Amino acid sequence: MSRARKRKALDPIKKIFEEYKTIAVVGASDNPARPAYDVAAYLRRSGFRVIPVNPRLTQLWGEKCYPDLLSIPESIDVVDIFRNPQFVPAVVEQAILKKAKVVWMQPGAENSDAAARAEQAGLDVVMGLCMMTAYPHASSAST
Repeated sequence: MSRARKRKALDPIKKIFEEYKTIAVVGASDNPARPAYDVAAYLRRSGFRVIPVNPRLTQLWGEKCYPDLLSIPESIDVVDIFRNPQFVPAVVEQAILKKAKVVWMQPGAENSDAAARAEQAGLDVVMGLCMMTAYPHASSAST
């Protein structure tokens, strides 16, 4: 892929990182060996507000951990999903109810039916791309 085509392909991703700063990480983990931990920690270090979502945790990085999206009292821009694809439709329905702007399905969490539902409801959808991998490329892409 040429640089120009690659840059053009990243433009919607760049827009997401520039415009949205509050990210709910569904499937957040307190295990540093898990991608959900690593990605969320990276996003926090990069200046994003990360809200952990996992019913098995009460706290992560000094932040309250919520059992589901609907329990979060503040608005959410991006829902970053680290769940098995079979659970993604329920997460998407909650993202729609929370009026999130973006549903981001990490590699391994892709669900085409849930993506279509999110798009139908007006949310932007990213599937099969890691936020941690995409952010440096999007932030360095020229406009």
